[in-house]
Amino acid sequence: MDYSKALTHLQQSDPVLAKVITQVGECRLYKGQQTGDLLSALAESILYQQISGKAAAAIHRRFLQLYPGQHFPTAADILATPDDLLRTAGISRPKITYLKDLAQKVEAGLPTLEELATWEDEAIIQALIAVKGIGRWTAQMLLMFRLHRWDVLPVDDLGIRSAMRQLYSLPDLPAKKTMLEIAAPWQPYRTVACWYLWRSLDGELKFPPAVSAVPSSIS
Repeated sequence: MDYSKALTHLQQSDPVLAKVITQVGECRLYKGQQTGDLLSALAESILYQQISGKAAAAIHRRFLQLYPGQHFPTAADILATPDDLLRTAGISRPKITYLKDLAQKVEAGLPTLEELATWEDEAIIQALIAVKGIGRWTAQMLLMFRLHRWDVLPVDDLGIRSAMRQLYSLPDLPAKKTMLEIAAPWQPYRTVACWYLWRSLDGELKFPPAVSAVPSSIS
C-alpha cells in the first residue's frame, strides 16, 4: 500500500507530526491489517478487550482449538457451543454473552464486510455498536485495520490521547474537542497519523523538546 501522498500531506500540515514521522520511518500500518470475515474480526476484538495482548492471544488460540479442522467457527457453531466449554478456553461469562449475541446477529443478517465496505464510516459504526460488547472504539478499529479507512480518529483511545499529551505538551489527557482541533490538519489521513502516534509511545523512541509545541489554534 502506498502511503506517500498521506505522509507528504501530514508532514506539510503539522511540524510536530512531521518529526514523529521522520523518527519512526516507514509506515507499516498495512502490516497490522486484519484478515477474515466480520464474525472472526469482531470475535477477536471482543476476546482482546480489557486484558493484556499476551493473555488475549492465548485465549483466542484456545477458542479456535475448540473447533478443530476449521479456520474459524461459523455463527451457528458458536451458538451451539455450551457456555461451560467456552469457559474452558478462558473466556469470561460477559464475553461469552457478547460472542453469542454477535453470532445471533450474524445469523439474523448483520451486513457482511463486503456490504459494509460500501457504507459511510458513521453508518458502519452505528450498525456494529448494536452488537453487545461492541462499542465505538472497537468499530473504529475495524474501520482502520480491516476496512482500510484512511480518516478515522478514535477519540476514546488512551494511546492516542497519551501521545497527544506528550507530543503537544498538554497539561492533561486531551478531551475530544482538543483532539479534533489537533487532528484537523491531518484530514483526510487521520488513520495514518494515529498509527504514528501509537508508534511514538514505543520506549526506544526519543523525541526532542522541539517536538513538544502546542499548535497556536489550541494554545
